[in-house]
Amino acid sequence: MKKEILSWVKTIILAVLLAFVVDTVFIVNATVPTGSMENTIMAGDRILALRTSYWFSDPERGDVVVFEDPDDPTGKTLYVKRIIGVGGDTVEVKDGDVLVNGQVQDEPYIKEITEGDFGPYHVPEGCYFMMGDNRNKSLDARFWENTYVEKDAILGKVVLRYYKGFKIID
Repeated sequence: MKKEILSWVKTIILAVLLAFVVDTVFIVNATVPTGSMENTIMAGDRILALRTSYWFSDPERGDVVVFEDPDDPTGKTLYVKRIIGVGGDTVEVKDGDVLVNGQVQDEPYIKEITEGDFGPYHVPEGCYFMMGDNRNKSLDARFWENTYVEKDAILGKVVLRYYKGFKIID
């Protein structure tokens, strides 16, 4: 009986240790609390992001990422947004369109026309400009005190919504 209990305890400890390593090294498991990314990701959805996505490459314009809130020095608040501008880009919102380096962006994931004019924002090298897909209901780079997100604050690329249905995020 003692051997059986010891075997179970070892198995449980190993499973907890393995889950901890996977969660801290390979994936980010997060709940999206607001509708700022609708219709791509809905409020209350649970998502998985791969921490490994940017080990050997840089984040790209259009990626949906999980990152630390640039205005929260503790790093405990996480956001999910889409990368609109990368280092060296100029981003502005004008007449309902998002322009990157003067080019209107094709954004089929947008819920409605973006209200207001913003920018221009000149994205520093090594930084990113983020916006939610639900632009009129998104607290994003246009409104943050620290407008740009540094690469080391990006935790991973969102690849899957797994609660409230499965959906591959691209």
